[in-house]
Amino acid sequence: MSSVGTILQKKPRGVISVTPSTSVLDALQIMASKNIGSVVVMEDSAYLGILTERDYARKVILQHKSSSETTAGEIMSTNLPRVNPSDSHESCMSLMVEHNVRYLPVFDDGVLVGIISLIDVIQATVEKQKVTIGELQNFISSNFA
Repeated sequence: MSSVGTILQKKPRGVISVTPSTSVLDALQIMASKNIGSVVVMEDSAYLGILTERDYARKVILQHKSSSETTAGEIMSTNLPRVNPSDSHESCMSLMVEHNVRYLPVFDDGVLVGIISLIDVIQATVEKQKVTIGELQNFISSNFA
């Protein structure tokens, strides 16, 4: 079973963050330059929430707000379910489906250590399935050949 910690080990170290007063336009430029779909919103090293492309689409574009005048703090997603490095990728998938979210903050002893995305969880699932398929093929070939 793949854990959140294992998923994080495969990702670049560190969390890309902005302050609540960062304009949405600046946050989007950071996301584009890093080829990511979210940034963490932090103030004085305290986690406040996550700003996602979905937040932008629903809370800026559809509300006819200005990307340069709206701040990350105004539209960030808050109260997301939190996971820890020992949680399984299956439990993360369940949380994401239950809460209709694509990103989960990962905390270890109360400290933010990373973010996992739906894509990360899907990749872990695919890797696990490949291992299972390989084991089944070995079993079949060794017992029925």
